Amino acid sequence: MRTLMPMLRPTRFLNWPDNNIVDRFFEDFASRDHIGGEKAWTPSMDVSENENAFTVKAEVPGMDKKDIDITLTDGLLTIKGEKKSERNEAEENYHLVESSYGSFSRTLRLPVDVELSKVDAKYKDGILTIVLPKAEETMPKKIEVKSEK
Repeated sequence: MRTLMPMLRPTRFLNWPDNNIVDRFFEDFASRDHIGGEKAWTPSMDVSENENAFTVKAEVPGMDKKDIDITLTDGLLTIKGEKKSERNEAEENYHLVESSYGSFSRTLRLPVDVELSKVDAKYKDGILTIVLPKAEETMPKKIEVKSEK
């Protein structure tokens, strides 16, 4: 009987530590917007740092750059926007819709001050890249060790 139902074999089923079957069942319900019926949408982000700057990359495919708003206030970087639906339900009969649309807002706290005048934001191929140069006073300073005479 076990060979006819491979997904119920205890060895494979119990080896999914990150995929709790109950959580997976309810995850689609939890991400639905109860008013509009569409999934809530939040862009994925990558944040990296080198000795001179922070770089934030956000995946915002299908958006126009005029629909993205970036603010930096008191060490908080906020990216807001709206991904607009291009569906026309009157003309087409959809069988499956997995794309997510709607407004989003992501806020990140930066651990150090940045040079506001040198912040650069670019949008290309659905990727928003923000480079935040660190303020001069927060950058590490090399201290020379002198010998005593």
